[in-house]
Amino acid sequence: MIKKTPIEVEEMMKMNRPIHIIDVREVDEVADGKIPGAINIPLGLLEFRMHELDKSVEYTMVCRSGGRSGKATQLLESHGYTVVNMVGGMMSWEGPTE
Repeated sequence: MIKKTPIEVEEMMKMNRPIHIIDVREVDEVADGKIPGAINIPLGLLEFRMHELDKSVEYTMVCRSGGRSGKATQLLESHGYTVVNMVGGMMSWEGPTE
């Protein structure tokens, strides 16, 4: 499993490198703020919505602390997606939110 720190993710965003973030927290958690541009797909729905994702794109998975995003990363990797887990989750995120 590939992992990136919140600082590495924020640096990629600052360099305007394409980054596709999926926030697997529940809708009410995301209402408190998410990384700009992140798509919210709660972990419980990911299996049913993975057909919406492009296997040629690398996705960065985010949750509150890194646990759920780790599970999401394993699920998507097992189906052939290129995925990175942001360790520490939103609890460690110091960048902008929307």
